[in-house]
Amino acid sequence: KVMRKAFQMFDTTKSGFIETMKISTILNTMGQLFDDGELQALIDETDPENALKLEEDAEAMQEELKEAFRLYDREGNGYITTATLREILAALDDKLGPDDLDGIIAEIDTDGSGTVDFDEFMEMMTGE
Repeated sequence: KVMRKAFQMFDTTKSGFIETMKISTILNTMGQLFDDGELQALIDETDPENALKLEEDAEAMQEELKEAFRLYDREGNGYITTATLREILAALDDKLGPDDLDGIIAEIDTDGSGTVDFDEFMEMMTGE
């Protein structure tokens, strides 16, 4: 159920497919950290026909994350609120309670502004 919600959130074109780079983003958001090699091995195992390829280009990943960020920054302010981030995280993992969400938000909103800018979002998604 959690994975279906996550899939639907990132299947922005409603095509029934998502790019492998977005899989990395989803898994990292859910706390499942994979390096590119591990993720590629997983994709090779589950997608033997290589219908999808993992892009290892850091620039491409940043573009994917910018696109995801823009989806949530609907007004184009350059940030999303921590309330929006809370909703995203809760939708991705319904086992996260209020205290868990508070802890995650505190780690991400390092300046305590109540908003998450792209740099904070990027750090959350990549762990860097």
